[in-house]
Amino acid sequence: MSLRVSRTGFGMYREVNEVKMKIFYVYILKCADQTYYTGVTSNLTNRIKQHTEGKYQNSYTFFRRPIILVYFSEFTCIKTAIEKEKQIKKWSKAKKEALIQENYHLLPNLAKKKFQ
Repeated sequence: MSLRVSRTGFGMYREVNEVKMKIFYVYILKCADQTYYTGVTSNLTNRIKQHTEGKYQNSYTFFRRPIILVYFSEFTCIKTAIEKEKQIKKWSKAKKEALIQENYHLLPNLAKKKFQ
């Protein structure tokens, strides 16, 4: 798995063994209504700007602004990043908050999202 968690950099490329590798991000936004939005992108800075400015009127975050970036992880494989995004979207709010707060030991015991 090509997961690398980082809270410090938003660069699009990372030097790995002197080879430039494209970086993909899975990110979680906290919305004004206290819900979470999970997404994937190759340019985190630009994508957050789009959410903040409301570029897409049909998006989940458009009427839930302002938004805050509360978590992101870096991947070198888009397929893995998309799989992780889909996985996190199925998680309960409590499980997402454990991830955001870096309480990794709690993740296995927290339930998936309950649909009604």
